Amino acid sequence: MEDTVKQEDHFNEKLEKGDFIEPKDWMPEKYRKTLIRQISQHAHSEVVGMLPEGNWITRAPNLRRKAILLAKVQDEGGHGLYLYSAAETLGISREELLDQLHTGKAKYSSIFNYPTVTWADIGAIGWLVDGAAIMNQVMLQRTSFGPYSRAMIRICKEESFHQRQGYEIMVALSKGSAEQKQMAQDALNRWWWPTLMMFGPPDAISSNSADSIKWKIKRETNDELRQKFVDRTIAQVEYLGLTVPDPKLKWNEARGHYDFGEIDWAEFNSVVKGNGPCNRERLKARVGAHKNGEWVRDAATAYAKKQAAKAAGSLVA
Repeated sequence: MEDTVKQEDHFNEKLEKGDFIEPKDWMPEKYRKTLIRQISQHAHSEVVGMLPEGNWITRAPNLRRKAILLAKVQDEGGHGLYLYSAAETLGISREELLDQLHTGKAKYSSIFNYPTVTWADIGAIGWLVDGAAIMNQVMLQRTSFGPYSRAMIRICKEESFHQRQGYEIMVALSKGSAEQKQMAQDALNRWWWPTLMMFGPPDAISSNSADSIKWKIKRETNDELRQKFVDRTIAQVEYLGLTVPDPKLKWNEARGHYDFGEIDWAEFNSVVKGNGPCNRERLKARVGAHKNGEWVRDAATAYAKKQAAKAAGSLVA
C-alpha cells in the first residue's frame, strides 16, 4: 500500500512538472484505460474516416484533385498506424483493438457516419471536419502520455495540409457558378452541426472530460474547443460568401465570442449508438477490408519469421 502511494505521488509530481508519462512508468489503472479508450477511438476514426473520402477518389473532377485526395486518404491510414502503435505501448494488442472496432464495442467519431453525396462534401470535410480535428489535436501535442504526444506532432502537420485542401475546394466552388456555390452552401448546411458534435458532449454531462483534464491528457474542455472552433471559422464562412445554418448565431460583445444555437444531442446520441445514415455501411466496409487483407498480413508475418530464422542461423554459424 505504501509503495502504491509513493508511486502515485511520483506520477502526480511528473504531471505537475509537465513531464511525459512513458509506457514503463507506473500509472493508475484508470489513467491507462482512459488512454486506451481515447487513443484507440482516435485511431479508429482515422481509418474509418478514409471511407467517405475514398469513395470520391475515382470521381474527383481532375487529375490534380485526384492525386491530392489520394495522398490525403493515404495520410489518414498512416495516422491510424501511429495511433494504434501508441495504444499498444499500454499493453493492448493490435488484434484486440481492431476486434473492438469490428464488433462495435469501440467507438469512432460520429462524423464519419454521414454520407458524402457531392464533391463539395469533400471540401467541407477537409475544411470543417479536419479543422475541428486540428482544434482537438493541437492540444494533444502537449498531452501527458509521451507516445501519444509524439504521434500527434506529425499528425497535426499533415492535418493542416488536409484542412487547406478542403478550404481550397470550397473557395473554388463558392467563387464559381451559381450551381457550384449552391453546392458549397448545401455541404456547409449538412456538415456544420455534425462538426460541432465532434467535440463531444457538453462539459456538464461528459463522463470522461474531467479525468482527462485532471491527468493532462486533454488541456481544454469540449465546450472550450467547440467555442474556439466557431469563433475562428465564421470569418472563413464570410470570405466564402456562405451562410452558417444557425439563425441564433451572433457576435456577443460582452463575452468576446459568438453565441450559437443548441446542438441536437439526441441526433448525436443516436448516431453514436449505431443509428446514423451510414453506421452499418461503414462498419461493413471496414470489416470486409480487414478480411480481404488477411493474406497480406499472413504473408508479411511469414516473411518476417523467415528473415528472423536466417539471421539467427547466421549468428550461430
